[in-house]
Amino acid sequence: MNGIEKITARIEADAKAEVAEILREAEEKAAAIREQYKAQAASEAKAAEAEGKEAARRQAERLESAAHMEAKKRLLAAKQDCLNEAFEKAQAQLLALPDAEYAQMLAQMAVRAAKTGREEILLNARDRDRVGAQVVAKANAMLAEAVAPGAAGKAAKAGGKAGEILSKVVTGANALIQGTAMLTLSQETRDMAGGLTLRDGNVEVNCAFETQLRVLREEMAAQVAGILFP
Repeated sequence: MNGIEKITARIEADAKAEVAEILREAEEKAAAIREQYKAQAASEAKAAEAEGKEAARRQAERLESAAHMEAKKRLLAAKQDCLNEAFEKAQAQLLALPDAEYAQMLAQMAVRAAKTGREEILLNARDRDRVGAQVVAKANAMLAEAVAPGAAGKAAKAGGKAGEILSKVVTGANALIQGTAMLTLSQETRDMAGGLTLRDGNVEVNCAFETQLRVLREEMAAQVAGILFP
């Protein structure tokens, strides 16, 4: 091998060695990069898993809270339905009373609600035709009974309510002397399930069943709920 060939062979050998070194360094860097990304991918996967678990936990808590609220709403609605049904049944039982008992009850309501003893009694159309005359007769009889012989003394002893009834009768008696009636049946009717309305001029007292039961429900809601839901 002459001198030129030796030089050429040396250059070629050096070039191959340099290329081999460059390739080795490149492979090492590539391996390092692969390990770096592998570690990063594992870290991100772990973080994503933890975040997913936390998101799942929060979602489970939200669902549980929503389910609890929905259960409370349904329970409250069920209780309200039971209360509604209880008072609806009470009204139905009142409306189903025999005519004589029904008239007696309305008469008692009229006497309790009367202020002057000369009010008009307004009923719904069905009750006016069915028991209107009985209601007025019974109510006026109750007022008259309060001033029967000995009633004044009894009223004084009883006080309170008896005294109020006596006052109504005296007022009604004065009305009779002046040519007006005591409690009378109005020709008008009212749109109500049952019960009555008393009217004296422009002053009215609403004793409709639905009104009375609504007031009673407001006053007794807690008591009734305690019985229905011990």
